[in-house]
Amino acid sequence: MPCTCESAGHLKEKNEMSNTTYADILYPSTKGKALLYDAVLVIGGSWLVALGAQISILLPSSPAPITGQTLAVLLVGALLGSRRGALSLLAYLGEGIAGLPVFAGGMVGLPYLLGPTGGYLVGFVAAAFITGLLAESGWNRRMETAFLAMLMGNIVIYVFGLPWLGCFVGAEKVFSAGLYPFILGDLLKAASSAMLLPGGWRLIGR
Repeated sequence: MPCTCESAGHLKEKNEMSNTTYADILYPSTKGKALLYDAVLVIGGSWLVALGAQISILLPSSPAPITGQTLAVLLVGALLGSRRGALSLLAYLGEGIAGLPVFAGGMVGLPYLLGPTGGYLVGFVAAAFITGLLAESGWNRRMETAFLAMLMGNIVIYVFGLPWLGCFVGAEKVFSAGLYPFILGDLLKAASSAMLLPGGWRLIGR
């Protein structure tokens, strides 16, 4: 049976929506407004990560504190997409290097970025990009794939963070200092994101 114009249009719209993020829903049609829109999202994303960094709990066994940063980083990627997400984290690092108190505990400057937790901070950029890329592929539409996307973003952060931390604490202590204390929190953050992100798309669909 041939497809009607109405059903074909609906199918096209559905396919286009599957390749969008939350930020793309209100994307302006004019170039000037689009550039301003992107800039506001990038800066806003960097501020969200900075806010999450201020939720900081120091651990006696690790130079890396428990913070709200990781959740903010992954949400920025999932909400804004790969390019805007990565740019938000680059802006965040730039703000910290420039002297704004955006790092965990209000820390600032290049020396902090080059310290024990510097690898995690650099990994934020890659994690936001990967999470955003998966969101653009529709992974944040279902709870299972959204959970996997968040886990993959966390893994990327550790891939960057653990080797760098090992240079400061030694290979024999790196997992106990930089991985084991954070696993439960990361799983909880991934689970909460996996419930929120698909729920938002269902509301939009209605």
